[in-house]
Amino acid sequence: MPFGINETMGQYSELFMLLAAGTYTVAFIAFAWDLAKSSKALRAVDLKAAQAVSAARVPVAAGSAGSRLAGPADRAERPSSSSKAGPGAGGAATADGDMKYAAERRVPARVAVALTVLAAAIHGAGVVTRAVGAGRVPWGNMYEFLTTGAFLVAVVFLLSLVRRDLRFLGTFVVGLVIIMLVAASVAFWTPVGHLVPALQSYWLVIHVSIAVLSSALFTLTFAMSALQLVQSHRQKTVAAGGTDKLGFMRLVPSALSLENLSYRINAIAFIGWTFTLMFGAIWAEKAWGRFWGWDTKEVWTFVIWVVYAGYLHARATRGWTGTRAAWLSIVGYLCVIFNFTIVNTFFNGLHSYSGL
Repeated sequence: MPFGINETMGQYSELFMLLAAGTYTVAFIAFAWDLAKSSKALRAVDLKAAQAVSAARVPVAAGSAGSRLAGPADRAERPSSSSKAGPGAGGAATADGDMKYAAERRVPARVAVALTVLAAAIHGAGVVTRAVGAGRVPWGNMYEFLTTGAFLVAVVFLLSLVRRDLRFLGTFVVGLVIIMLVAASVAFWTPVGHLVPALQSYWLVIHVSIAVLSSALFTLTFAMSALQLVQSHRQKTVAAGGTDKLGFMRLVPSALSLENLSYRINAIAFIGWTFTLMFGAIWAEKAWGRFWGWDTKEVWTFVIWVVYAGYLHARATRGWTGTRAAWLSIVGYLCVIFNFTIVNTFFNGLHSYSGL
């Protein structure tokens, strides 16, 4: 028997979601401020290095003895503005490939992380009060899936910050969380209520929770893959002698470092998605008497599995690295978005339970 509906808790949940969205927005601004401020500081270091190089040169008249005596040893002592440059950078030190925390303290970034922690705490209160109001797990429709999924995206990002300095992802990850919350509130809002009979099963807790967590990991790798494409283009431009118009990207590790980390996270998420597919088939047999029925939702869940399996296989055995791997990862995430929005909304089937 389902528990009674508590509409008051449902209203509290909506208030918490609104407050969380506002706090995430301020955190987003702080992360953007960090990128802008750090980029400006790096340009200042470049200018100072260039001035040091100019000061080290002794002005002599053309054809004088001083000019003729200046040899390789003299030139070797001159400071180089690129001696500490990171991958693809043309100047001051940039983010390291291992993504460890550096000694300098970036105040805007620290403020942004603190605000994200606060927003995630408020967001978590919204998820919990939604669960209490509905008397069940809070992922029974599109609104609940998006709000819970956005919460897990924020939590996964914050947990990753414990071991790696991924604050360069903050603007993009927090931006995606805001988009998810806005989409949930505007396009998929559903009042707190009971589940349809087909969803009143313990398999909802198992199957959907793994799907939500896997989707959160895929969201993180989507942001990394998008940054990888931008960084790869920037590195090629700088290597060709072009102007670096994306100075803030010097806070981002090299395209190869982003690709390697994205690959590892995608491998973990793929395992979760495999269990999502397996447990969904078991639940379908319990609910409808068959493991597989070629329902639209089932088909697209399998399509996502195939795309990410192809991505992992191509990168590991066929040498699909660089931009090709990034694009394949992005295509996989677009399939995830299509599955949880278009399929749930516009395709009729046994899985049409979005609550719209």
